[in-house]
Amino acid sequence: MTTPSSSAAVLPTPLPEELESLDAASLNARLYQRVEDAFQLCREVHPALPRPKIWLDLRGKSAGQAHFGRGGLRFNAQLYAENRQAFLVEVVPHEMAHWLVWHLDEGPRLRPHGHEWKTVMRQLFGLSPSTTHRFDVGRASPTPYRYACGCQEHFFSLRRHRRALRGQAYRCRQCAETLVYQCVLSSEKSQ
Repeated sequence: MTTPSSSAAVLPTPLPEELESLDAASLNARLYQRVEDAFQLCREVHPALPRPKIWLDLRGKSAGQAHFGRGGLRFNAQLYAENRQAFLVEVVPHEMAHWLVWHLDEGPRLRPHGHEWKTVMRQLFGLSPSTTHRFDVGRASPTPYRYACGCQEHFFSLRRHRRALRGQAYRCRQCAETLVYQCVLSSEKSQ
């Protein structure tokens, strides 16, 4: 990989007003185009980089994931729809930087958010290398089932709640008491 110069082109920032007016299909097309633009920038420094497949099937609190076993990038459609501009500006380059670094000669042995990844984020994409997003994950990863122990409250997803109902015991990591179901939060009752 050749090191990009400090004057390397960065991805243009999309206009928030334009993104807010897009329907679901157009919004998805914009994501695919953004990945393609980021891919082309990466190819300038690593011409042999394979093109990643793209899925909008990621759920939960993660905004994106470079999935090397599947050969592509996964994105969270819910978080994308709710954070359109920040998602395109931050998450797509973040995952494409992982994709690029993984495909370097030593890539699989490098730390995911190590020096090489940070260098790609700064020098190729012109971004501060942040390892986490600041999106509200309330709708993307609802945890409306309240449990309690001796020291605090815990909130479960539907999946974990169902496991507890079938007999799976969960213990608090602080006090080691078994968690006891309290109630479901009101926003989930209406669904």
